[in-house]
Amino acid sequence: MGFILMPEWLNKVIDIREIVKMDVDELITLLNKELSDEWLAYYQYWIGAKVVKGPMKDAVIAELTLHATEELGHAELISTRIIQLGGTPVLSPEEWLKLTNCGYDAPVDQYVEEILNQNIKGEQCAIKVYSELLEITRVGDPVTYNIILQILSQEVEHEEDLTALKEDPELMLERRR
Repeated sequence: MGFILMPEWLNKVIDIREIVKMDVDELITLLNKELSDEWLAYYQYWIGAKVVKGPMKDAVIAELTLHATEELGHAELISTRIIQLGGTPVLSPEEWLKLTNCGYDAPVDQYVEEILNQNIKGEQCAIKVYSELLEITRVGDPVTYNIILQILSQEVEHEEDLTALKEDPELMLERRR
């Protein structure tokens, strides 16, 4: 039976905090704020899909439902990264509204255009916040940077999808005039 000599560094457990070249506690705080945003965005899309009324309602429901699923995926990515960094994801929904960057707009007016406007506003805020977080992590934490880049690209796509949906009924109404 032979033995394989392994380099000494393979026997050492790497502390992720040693790899990240920025204040990890500050990063965890920023990620928890984003996690709160994602949970609120998920609920805003989900509940909007349940209550929306008006023209092209079925297309809007399908899009909102898809976006809700993708926002939940973002929450999964962020919470996993928080844990990898040695942090604890936000544990209580009560904290979401305290930590959120983008807030929550309850769909009191359930008309299609208003629901779309609320979600476009939320996506624009998410794009701004994720763009800032991208800059913060660019050099200091390439793993978080790649996660944020992936999420940001979906947020941009969401805004484009919602804007296109909003324009469709407007174009139909203009043609009738």
